[in-house]
Amino acid sequence: MDEGTKSMIVFFLLFVFSGKPAEGQSLLDVCSTCHANATCDDKSDGSGKVCNCKYGFVGNGRTFCQDKDECQIGSSKICGQHTTCHNTFGSYYCTCLAGYSPSNNMAVFIPNDGTHCQDIDECGITGQCGEGAQCRNLEGSFDCSCQVGYKIHNGVEPFNPLRDKASCKVVNCGPPALLEDTVLVPVTGTTYSSVATFICDEGFVWRRGDNSSVCGAEGLWSKPDMVCEEVDCGSPPAVPHSRLLWNKSTRMGTEVVYQCNSGYHNVGKGNVSICTAAGQWAGPSVLCREILCGNPPVIEFTGQVWSYNSTPGSTVLYFCKDGFYNKGGNNVSTCQENGQWTSPTLSCQAKCGPAPFLANSEVVWHNRSVVIHRCVAGYHSWRGSNVSVCGSSGEWQKATLRCIEIKPPINHLLIFNESCLQWKAEKYEEDTEVYKVTYTGSRDYQRSFYDKRKRFLSSKADQLKLCLGLLPVTNYSITITATSAKFTASVTTNTSLPVPPGPVVYYREFDTPLPTLSLRRSPNTLDLISLYQVFVLPVEGFMMFNCSSPAIVPPLSTLKSPAEYITAQFEVHRVGTEMNLTIGDGLLYGGFYNAPLESGKNYYIILRAVSQWKSALKSSCVLWAKVTATSYALRVSSLSAVATIGLVAVVIWGGYSIHWCFKKT
Repeated sequence: MDEGTKSMIVFFLLFVFSGKPAEGQSLLDVCSTCHANATCDDKSDGSGKVCNCKYGFVGNGRTFCQDKDECQIGSSKICGQHTTCHNTFGSYYCTCLAGYSPSNNMAVFIPNDGTHCQDIDECGITGQCGEGAQCRNLEGSFDCSCQVGYKIHNGVEPFNPLRDKASCKVVNCGPPALLEDTVLVPVTGTTYSSVATFICDEGFVWRRGDNSSVCGAEGLWSKPDMVCEEVDCGSPPAVPHSRLLWNKSTRMGTEVVYQCNSGYHNVGKGNVSICTAAGQWAGPSVLCREILCGNPPVIEFTGQVWSYNSTPGSTVLYFCKDGFYNKGGNNVSTCQENGQWTSPTLSCQAKCGPAPFLANSEVVWHNRSVVIHRCVAGYHSWRGSNVSVCGSSGEWQKATLRCIEIKPPINHLLIFNESCLQWKAEKYEEDTEVYKVTYTGSRDYQRSFYDKRKRFLSSKADQLKLCLGLLPVTNYSITITATSAKFTASVTTNTSLPVPPGPVVYYREFDTPLPTLSLRRSPNTLDLISLYQVFVLPVEGFMMFNCSSPAIVPPLSTLKSPAEYITAQFEVHRVGTEMNLTIGDGLLYGGFYNAPLESGKNYYIILRAVSQWKSALKSSCVLWAKVTATSYALRVSSLSAVATIGLVAVVIWGGYSIHWCFKKT
């Protein structure tokens, strides 16, 4: 090695270890020699720069900086209790052991913010241990045990369902054992706390003891101690004036038949008593009484002849009282062996005298017990019976017929508001009447037009009104029929010409001397519009436009104001469903000159619809467009934007006139 090389090595070492250049040498860049995982920092004494390994690395800062394994001192020291430490390149992180969770709820953490691992209460999870088990929380874990009425299956207690295959199953006692002379009521369950109930077998009765059994926690039924003894009803009860027919047995199901002694009969509901399962005789409903018929039956308006003896064979003779006559039937009743009188059928009818009188009626048939009435001419019957009957009391049960003077059911029929009917109903009671209204319309100017409709109205009212929605400019014939009274009334009317509907257009604003406007019209055979007129109004200060004056203007004439004029007129049958018009094209439309617009001026374009029938004229107007006669591009806005351009629209209703007022902006 020559001297020059040695000098360079000495200089480099002096630079590295002192941080200062060798005397007579220039200062090297220390920071350029730092390791990739190091930083270049100022020395504390201000004497120069030094290379230091970054956090998480160890070394000399220049030739090497290797990863520092922070976890080597132990997880509990660097991460805390119940943790696992994970080293990374230049750093580390911590996780909690199974059964623990970080206090900041993050899966990984570095405990520089106080984060630590805390026990998880697994018992807070519903159903953690399964059905019939109870959970116990442990430090870092948990275990399970069976509740009362359940027992361990496939394992031992305590158990962990995440580790073991054990579970809790409900205790099942199986079907209960039968007792002597008993029957088991159908069991609803055989698991823990289920109850089985016993009853005595047929022919036996429960005398003492408990008749229920309970399934216990150990899987066994508790034993009932009920005692059932065979049924014995003893001797049957005696009934006065009767004798018994039976086989002397007193066991369940035995029957005893009772018979009344001679001279008595059974007035009860039966004559049999049975030994029941309860060990008792079913109470007999036998009642033996001496045979007596008692008082004979009474017949209205009759008297009786008898000896007042009601034993079997006794008789009673019936006769009609004074003022009544015999209409026939059996007049003798006899006392029978069953204690009942035979039924007499004698009928006695009262004598009522002359026939009763009903107002505005006459008699058409009469005998001494029935009279038939009818109403005289000019009157008609209104409900009620037309028959009078001679009653059993000797007085007439008078007919309820009412004879009412005949009047037309529909009176004072008239039309109001051109489309509504009004009439008075002649009725005698508050009954509901159904009215059938038929109306037919035709037009002189439209031969193909035909409007025929029908309406029904059900009402109890005396004064009635009905609006029909008649079409305009039409001749109508209207008939009303009261259906129950079968009466018809008629009336005719002619409807007038209405104000035409306003034209449907889109309001537009133009910056051009030749704006093209469009009108769309739905085809409708009932459309009464005769023609359309287009007005041009120069915008000059405050203006007023009268929509209805004049409604019809001769061609080439002007209006009252020389500034406003009709620029075009179209008959409606020439418009069809769509019309386009270019304002100011210099052509004639309906005899009106479509004059060019003057450049630099503002105009309002108004479209007017006119309806005419004979001498009647009606019109309506709509603002169609605003035009500035320049060459600028088209600008479109909705009609709702009119207020923003300084347009003031004032509608004045005077007859059928509509006035528009405009203010120049």
